[in-house]
Amino acid sequence: VQLVESGGGLVQPGGSLRLSCAASGFTFSRYVMRWYRQAPGKERDLVATITSDGGSTNYADSVKDRFTVSRDNAKNTGYLQMDSLKPEDTAVYYCNARAWDYDYWGRGTQVTVSS
Repeated sequence: VQLVESGGGLVQPGGSLRLSCAASGFTFSRYVMRWYRQAPGKERDLVATITSDGGSTNYADSVKDRFTVSRDNAKNTGYLQMDSLKPEDTAVYYCNARAWDYDYWGRGTQVTVSS
């Protein structure tokens, strides 16, 4: 079982990044997927949620109207499109897949927003 995030990096304020989360070793299409982030010295916070079929999404107030979560179950991959990035978006971003008693995490990808 594996979740691997990619797409992080350094971006200027106002810029965009697209994170990917590649799943393997389990039936990704049956799992709710979430994106979390953790800034230095802070707790891990929920950023976005997407249902197993992609039919419903939910966002933290801090990213609403700037971030878009999506998934392609045929490719076993989830995405987080991040636009209008702000310095306060700087964090390690983690993807999570959860269903029943199963709870899988990736190792995270660093996003740094700075001029």
